[in-house]
Amino acid sequence: MPGFVGPWQLVLLLLIVLIIFGAKRLPEIGKGMGSGIREFRKGVGGDDSDDDSTPETRDA
Repeated sequence: MPGFVGPWQLVLLLLIVLIIFGAKRLPEIGKGMGSGIREFRKGVGGDDSDDDSTPETRDA
């Protein structure tokens, strides 16, 4: 398959990312990407499950 990414390509990609950013910054990058994806899903789907406000404090 022309568009298939194999395990060696993934290993090479992870190695390049590790060399560029370093091991100390990888958790920060992962956390930022996770929060970005969460905000995107919330914006697209209108999901209120992560909303910290309670029903009493919401505007009616």
